[in-house]
Amino acid sequence: MKTIKSRSIAPKFIYMYACHETEQELCSMELESLLGIELGMNKDSSGNRSYILSDINLEDNRSPFITAKMEILYETSSLEELLNVIQTLEFAKHETFKVHYLKQGEIKDYEQKRNIERRLGAVIQGKASMKSPDILFGVLSTSQPERWYFGKCVEATSPWLAHKHKPQNYSTGLSTVVARALVNIVAPQIEGTRVIDPCCGMGNVVIEGLSMGVNIVGRDINPLAIRGARTNLHHFGYGDSLLVELGDLRDITAKYDAAIVDMPYNLCSVMSLETRQEMLKAVFRFSDRIVIVSSEQLEQDIVEAGGYIQKKCTVRKGSFVRSVWLCCDAMARL
Repeated sequence: MKTIKSRSIAPKFIYMYACHETEQELCSMELESLLGIELGMNKDSSGNRSYILSDINLEDNRSPFITAKMEILYETSSLEELLNVIQTLEFAKHETFKVHYLKQGEIKDYEQKRNIERRLGAVIQGKASMKSPDILFGVLSTSQPERWYFGKCVEATSPWLAHKHKPQNYSTGLSTVVARALVNIVAPQIEGTRVIDPCCGMGNVVIEGLSMGVNIVGRDINPLAIRGARTNLHHFGYGDSLLVELGDLRDITAKYDAAIVDMPYNLCSVMSLETRQEMLKAVFRFSDRIVIVSSEQLEQDIVEAGGYIQKKCTVRKGSFVRSVWLCCDAMARL
C-alpha cells in the first residue's frame, strides 16, 4: 500500500488503552514510562484519557493496557480536507479495507460516526469489506483545536494471558498484568538493558520480562520459591536453572540497569527494620533504576537508604493494597 501524507506528521501513532479502576494509577505510570509523555496532556475536551498520541512505535504486545495502535497516515484540520487527501491512497488489487471511527474520538453519536465512515470509504480507491478486511483504517477527531487523524489500525495482542495459569504460584503473588507493567515501567527500552528481580518468588516478573525479550534474571532467598520459579519457567518454555538462582539480594555484586523489588510481605514473613534497610541499600548499590513494591509505606525507608522517589502509585487486589515506587539512586541523580 502506498500513501502520501498531507503534511509533516508528529506524532506518528495513536494508542488506545483501557484498564480496571483498581489499576488506573499503574496504567498511567506504565504508559508514561513507555511513551515518555504525561497522560494529563492527552485529555480531550470531555476530559477522557483513553488514547495517547506519540511518535514512539511500540510492539503490539508490550502493554497489558493498550488495546490497539493506529499508525497515522494523515492528519488534517477538517473532515473535508481529510476526504480530499485520502483519495491518494493506493492498494494492491487483492487488498480490501474497512473504515472505522474509533470510539475514543470526539464524536459519540452513532449515526454521525457511521456517516463519516461511509463518506471516507466512498472516496478511497479500493474494495471495501465490512466483515474480513485486509486493512482496517481508523479515524479519530478532536476539537479545540479541530484535528482529524486517519491511519492503519492494529489490535494489540495479549501474550500474558497465557501466563495467568502457572503450575506454581503464591496467592499474594503479582498478577501477570501488574508484573508486565512493572517491567515496562523500569525498562521502557529493552535493547541493552539488564534487569534483575532479586525477590523473584515464583518468577511472575521474570516470565513477563522474558516474553518481551528483556534480558532479565531472578534471585530469591527462599529455596521453595526458586524451585517454583524454575518449574514455571520450564512450563512456559523459558528454561529454568540458569535464569533464577538461590541467594540473598544483599550479596549481589554485579551491576544492573534496572531492578524490580517486590518486598516480602509481613503477612507472609517477618522482616526486621534493619534487614529491610539493608535490602534497600543493596538495591540502590547494584541498580540505577528501581521499582519497589510493598504493602507497607516505605517512603522514609527509601530516602534513608539513599533513594530518590520519582513516581508513586497504588494497586489494589480486593482489600490487599500495594504501593509502587519508581526510584533511582539519590546521588546518581545529582
